[in-house]
Amino acid sequence: MPEPQSDPSRPRSRPSPPPGAAPACREPELQRLRADHAPALLAFERENRAWFAASIPDRGDAYFTGFAARHAELLAEQDEGLHHFHVLVGADGAIVGRVNLVDVADGSAELGYRVAEKATGRGLATAAVGRLCRLAADTYGLTTLRAKTTLDNAGSRAVLARTGFTPVGETVLDGRPGLRFVRDLTRPAPKP
Repeated sequence: MPEPQSDPSRPRSRPSPPPGAAPACREPELQRLRADHAPALLAFERENRAWFAASIPDRGDAYFTGFAARHAELLAEQDEGLHHFHVLVGADGAIVGRVNLVDVADGSAELGYRVAEKATGRGLATAAVGRLCRLAADTYGLTTLRAKTTLDNAGSRAVLARTGFTPVGETVLDGRPGLRFVRDLTRPAPKP
């Protein structure tokens, strides 16, 4: 059966979601970390602490009790060019992820990222890491990114593979076996 022809004189509209369906959400915005992100960032870290600790080393109680001072330190280090911190901010202003470049030196940095439990499974980490790789090359002038994850963190390994990182060796993270990865930013990005 042929496709129905559309009338070019009629404005196009998106189909309405079925009754009871959630409205379409826009993708969270990647923003450079700022001082005013502090309350939402602390809420994000508290709400997801147990979730994160299941796959990466826990930040410890001191991180939460000294959050304000640590946030100020991170912003100062970012201003010095030592790190580039980013958050994924939803339409409601809530932070649903972090994507960071730390230990920036000699055209290289280490990538770290985490996504809220409620936001997993939607490709947010892959999209955010891909955007940050482009930002690292185009804005920060970096040529190489490093990353590492535990062997039992299949989701993180998949994000790294989908965004062009290749494994380069073994490591140990908080007593757990892991892998080290590298991404050459001078090479074309992988196709999604």
